[in-house]
Amino acid sequence: MKHDFLYVIWKNPENRRNYIVGKLIKSDGYSFEYSHEYKEAQLNGWELIQAFPEVKKYHSKDLFPFFSSRLPDKKRKDIEAVLAKYGLKEYDGYELLRRSGGRLPIDTYEFIDPIFPEDETVERDFYIVGVRHTAGCMGANCVDRQELCVGMELLLELEPDNEYDSNAVLVKAEQGEYIGYVPRYYSESVAFRLKNNMSYKCTVIELCKEKDCQNCVKVKLIMPRK
Repeated sequence: MKHDFLYVIWKNPENRRNYIVGKLIKSDGYSFEYSHEYKEAQLNGWELIQAFPEVKKYHSKDLFPFFSSRLPDKKRKDIEAVLAKYGLKEYDGYELLRRSGGRLPIDTYEFIDPIFPEDETVERDFYIVGVRHTAGCMGANCVDRQELCVGMELLLELEPDNEYDSNAVLVKAEQGEYIGYVPRYYSESVAFRLKNNMSYKCTVIELCKEKDCQNCVKVKLIMPRK
């Protein structure tokens, strides 16, 4: 089943916790509405998005500028290479946003494709969270991170006693070292499948060791394993 909407994720810059604050819907144009965690996010320092100043449903024939401004210009010289990176043959703003996440270095938003209980198969790319803490680098010296390489397969492990998320899913290296966690917006769906013994493949697809990086280990998760 195809679900034509993306969650708008806000990451608290202080504790780096993710909140689902909104939903971008594609259907006869586009709609935006605030989601179930926006009030909790407000209690933790978040403010309503300036482009959507009221808690109501917004509609537009075209992709809202708040989202389209995060996409590469379709007129840039290397646009074909950009599209190829995300498996696209032609420019589709919504699909590019879904596949890229629309991350910018200047703010704390990300746009993600949800996983639903009824999805028979799952294939998602995401950054492991908490790596800064497990590596002890706090984003400043990622050379201290565990030795990982692109193509390495990682292990997932349930952590039901986690005080922040009862559906927490640890990500570990094959040798057993902790790397971080599956993002909270995916943890419930992934944990449900792990509890039902679904097979999986979690592979490192991108690494970054730049100083003060915000996200450094990106993986591809496939469930069930192909």
